[in-house]
Amino acid sequence: MQLQRLLFALVCLALMATPVLAQITVLDQAQDAGSGGQAAPVPPAEPPPPCGTRPISIARMSWPSAALLAEIHARILAAEFDCDVRVVQGDQAATASSMGSIGQPQVAPELWINRIADLWNGAMEGQMVRSAAPSYGTSQFEGWYMPSTLADSFATPPDAAGLAAALLQLQDQLPLRFISCPPDWACAIINKNLISAHGLSGLVDLVEPANRLEMDRLIAEALNRREPFLFYYWQPNAILAQLDFVPIEMGAYEESAAQCLADRICADPQPSAFPPDNVVIALVERVFTETPLIAGYFQRASLPLAEMNAMLAQLNAPGATIESIADRFVAERAEIWGGWPGPRP
Repeated sequence: MQLQRLLFALVCLALMATPVLAQITVLDQAQDAGSGGQAAPVPPAEPPPPCGTRPISIARMSWPSAALLAEIHARILAAEFDCDVRVVQGDQAATASSMGSIGQPQVAPELWINRIADLWNGAMEGQMVRSAAPSYGTSQFEGWYMPSTLADSFATPPDAAGLAAALLQLQDQLPLRFISCPPDWACAIINKNLISAHGLSGLVDLVEPANRLEMDRLIAEALNRREPFLFYYWQPNAILAQLDFVPIEMGAYEESAAQCLADRICADPQPSAFPPDNVVIALVERVFTETPLIAGYFQRASLPLAEMNAMLAQLNAPGATIESIADRFVAERAEIWGGWPGPRP
C-alpha cells in the first residue's frame, strides 16, 4: 500500500513539472534569439511592376500621326517595360471626356488641347488628367514655304518681314503665285491679311484651291515646273518630307495682331506668326501616382516634328500600314527613342 502511494506521488510530480519545463524551454529560445541568435529571415517585399497591375490603354486617334504615335508607344512599352498594352480607338473630344470622367484610356499621345479647351480644362480642374510633355518638339505647326530652287536664288533665304524686298529682285517673274488654303478654311483669311501686312499685295497672285486635293496638286505641279512660288502648309504632314521646301521664318507671335489677322475685315493688318498650338501627350493622373516609371517615359517622349513628317511620307508607299511604319521606327530609329525609357532602378 505504501509503495502504491509513493508511485502515485511520483507520477503527480512528473505531470506538474512538464508545463514548467516547456515554459523554460520557450524562454531560453527567446533569450537566445535576443542575444545573438538568428531569427528566421523575412523575404524582401517584391517591388511593384513598372506598369502597374492593370493593362495600359492608349488612344489611337483617326488621323495618321496620332495613330502612329499610339502604335509606337505600345511597342516600346511592351518591349522595354514588359507592359500589357491595349490600343483602343479614340476621338479627340470623346477621348478627353472619357479620360476626365472614368480615367480611360490612360494615354492620349497626340491631343490638340486648344481645340477641346473646355473639356481639357474641366478634366485638369478635376485633377483627372495632366500633360506629360509636348507630343512634338515645337508648338508652331503652320507657316509659309518656298521651294529650295527659289530659296537658292537669294544670297540668304528671306524671312516674311524681308520677303517683299527679296521678291523685287525677281521683277521679270512677278507676280509669284501664292498657293493658300481653301477659302472656307480659317487659314485663308489669315493668309490674305498676312500678305497685306508684309507688303506683298502687288508681288504675289493669291490662289485659293477649292479643296485639299487641289491644293496638293497645285503645289506638286508648280514644283515639277520648277516655278518660283510661295505656299501655305501645316505639319505634321507628308508633303513637307517628300518634296524639297524651305520654311519662311514668320517672326514672333503677337496675340493682338493675330486676332485681327483672323478677322475677314481687319482694318490694319500687322505681322505675326501663326498661333501656336498645344499638342500634348495626355495622361490620366493615376499614371503619375501608380506607375511613375511609365509617366517618366512619356515625359521624355517628345518626337521631332520632321521625324513624324518622314514617317507620314513612308506611309504613302505601296503596302505600307500604320503598324508596319511603327515597327520600322522602333527597329531603325533607336537614336530618337532610346532615351525615352530613361534609367532603371
